Parts: sequence; C-alpha cells; structure tokens
Amino acid sequence: MNIREIAGLAPVIPVLTITELAHAVPLARALAAGGLKVLEITLRTPVALAAIEAIRKAVPDAVVGVGTLTRAVDFAAADRVGAQFGVTPGLTPELAAAARGARFPLLPGVMTPTELIAARTAGFNVLKLFPAEQAGGLGMLRALGAPFPDVLFCPTGGITRATAPDYLALSNVACVGGSWVAPPSLLAAGDWAGVEALARDAAGLKKP
Repeated sequence: MNIREIAGLAPVIPVLTITELAHAVPLARALAAGGLKVLEITLRTPVALAAIEAIRKAVPDAVVGVGTLTRAVDFAAADRVGAQFGVTPGLTPELAAAARGARFPLLPGVMTPTELIAARTAGFNVLKLFPAEQAGGLGMLRALGAPFPDVLFCPTGGITRATAPDYLALSNVACVGGSWVAPPSLLAAGDWAGVEALARDAAGLKKP
C-alpha cells in the first residue's frame, strides 16, 4: 500500500512509545480489535524495533509503521524488522534519499510552508504536520489548504480525543496521529480491554 491508502484506513493512527516489550503484542491486538489497525511505533525506546518485529509476526491484520525516523540508518533497521510504513518528524535530503531506497512508504513531517514545498518537490504529497498544535493546528491547516490543494495531512502532536473531530472535519486532513488511545496508565496496568474501548471510540471518529 502507498501512504495515502494507509492514511485512509482509520481516522486515528495510534502513536505508540513502547517501553516494555511484553506490552507490544497485547497492545497491538487490543488496538486492532477496537478498529485501529494502523500503528506507529516510535523509535524512542530500546525495545521499539523488537516490538515492531513481534507485532508483525503476531498481529497479521495490523499495519505496523516505524516512527521517529531521524537518521538514514534508521530506515535500514526498520526494513529488517518488517516495518510497513515510516514516519519522520521532519525531512532532510538525507532522509528523502533513504526513503527512496526503502521498501516501505514514508509519511514525512513538516511544520512550515517552506518545508511543505521541499517535501512536495521530493515527491511527497501526504505529510505529517508536526508538532501540530505548536505549528498552528487547525488554523495552519486551513491556511495551507488554498495554496496546496493537492496535499493531504496527518496532523500529529498535542491532538486529543476532544480536538480530533475538528481536525478530521478539514478536507485536507486524512487522519490524525494520537497517543490518547494508549495511555501509560492502562499499559502499566495491562488493561487491554480499556485500550480496546478507547480504540473503538477513536475508530468511530469518521470523516464527515
């Protein structure tokens, strides 16, 4: 699948920072059971790559991506564990070149119109606005819509259950990234039913 197809699979992409490898598979199963099958595992912990590999093997109906790709070598490591898409917080020529050599599609992060133009020139027209709230949130996305009608966004960063519907109501937003569906308290408690309930609620946030 290309990144546009992946972004259209669910209204919310859970942004997951997994600190305990034992949490990876039950967390992914709970989110997928709730209707959120596209998962972004951030490279912010030592177990992130192992978590991606474990989920890919144990939860075949999930679409598992790797987030926080900040170096070219990260792409090769993500490839080895079977990542199905990648996400970067920003885009450099080095990262764009690494993306062209990867076996998975990329959702690159941008924050300004200049960065958007650079990303589009590099061949990307589905982008992550990051950090969304700090970048201007809804107002920024509305402002970008007129000069860049061909660009779709997955805003991520500071988005909550309360604000997600407003983002999803915008015509240039395909989905949002959010961490509220997997709060650390539920992971620590092993409350996978609670995670599934949050996922089911988030999956119900359909585009108007």
